[in-house]
Amino acid sequence: MKKVLVLTENFPPIEGGSGRWFWELYSRLPREQVLIVAHSEDGASKFDQSHNLNIIRMPLRCPEWGLKSLTGLKFYFQTIRQLRSIIKQNGITEIHCGRVIHEGVTAWLLNLVFGIPYRCFVHGEDVECAASSREQAWLVRQVCKRARNLICNSQNSAGLVESLGFGNAGQCAVLNPGVDTNQFLPAAPDLDFRAQMGWTDKTVLLTVGRLQQRKGQDYLIEAMPALLKRKPDLFYAIVGRGEQHQNLLGKIQQLGLESKVVVYTNLDDLQLVKCYQQCDLFVLPNRTIGGDIEGFGMVLVEAQACGKPVVAGNSGGTAEALADSETGSIIDAATVASIEKGIGEVLESLPVMDASRQRQLHDKTAIKFGWKGHVKKFSRLVNWDAD
Repeated sequence: MKKVLVLTENFPPIEGGSGRWFWELYSRLPREQVLIVAHSEDGASKFDQSHNLNIIRMPLRCPEWGLKSLTGLKFYFQTIRQLRSIIKQNGITEIHCGRVIHEGVTAWLLNLVFGIPYRCFVHGEDVECAASSREQAWLVRQVCKRARNLICNSQNSAGLVESLGFGNAGQCAVLNPGVDTNQFLPAAPDLDFRAQMGWTDKTVLLTVGRLQQRKGQDYLIEAMPALLKRKPDLFYAIVGRGEQHQNLLGKIQQLGLESKVVVYTNLDDLQLVKCYQQCDLFVLPNRTIGGDIEGFGMVLVEAQACGKPVVAGNSGGTAEALADSETGSIIDAATVASIEKGIGEVLESLPVMDASRQRQLHDKTAIKFGWKGHVKKFSRLVNWDAD
């Protein structure tokens, strides 16, 4: 029987699309065949009491991932020693790596020494960033070429692996992140919730995601004064946490937008779903910064499952996250001016999403991105039923 060890630093309660993807995927597979080894993050103990997955927590964070660094070498030595014991005790037959670096490097070293096979998830930004470093590019190439296969979150990510020469021909398989269409559903207008959030009588733009530069919240804030001239009832709601929080708050204050832009950092899962359901337009104004790209864009799928039209920046694999070309738009989000132009045009022809149209969009999203089909595809990609 196949017994898989999932090695990932990014896993709940750590926030982010990739960790949520792994949680949603592996929690739907036979419990006795999956062992999660995830980072011992603050709050992990409390989270692990809420589920029945087999999980081991250990330190999986290091400031340096290279093999030339004494810090990196020490990390890999200690991690491999711990994992070797876990693998023997649990009868592990295969490792699934959350990223090429560093989880993939760890599995590659285990494979070289002990022969344990592995597969790697590829998110796009990981291989793109690695290409800018000679050492990391070499490591990624070794990891990819020795893996059983590479599970890429989009065609765009698979194309990056192939164009950069990291993988062997035919090694990449594409599996988009999915969405729980029983959780993310259209809903009737909720005037009480909108009042609670300060959205009464507003046309609400919503962005959900980590507060980081490539997500583009900063440029959309800067575009708001011009957009407000075109549509005075506009309101921009930003949901998330991250390193750009103080910078975004500074921009809001500098532009005098305190009543027009709000950053929400402490919403629970139910409130997050309600934000999707009650907004008017979901926007992911992502852009490429150096080698940092948006590999796919799970939040776009979640918004569409709630029956909402979406707009995304033309970077990475976001175009592949659209369920319907009539309610999903790709714009140039590389500059403040291009965001103003792109979102302004979308707002001028914003589709009327009545209950029937919301349900149609939800159903299209379920067919294309529902977890039931995704788990079946994943099982085929990794030969789950093979001994």
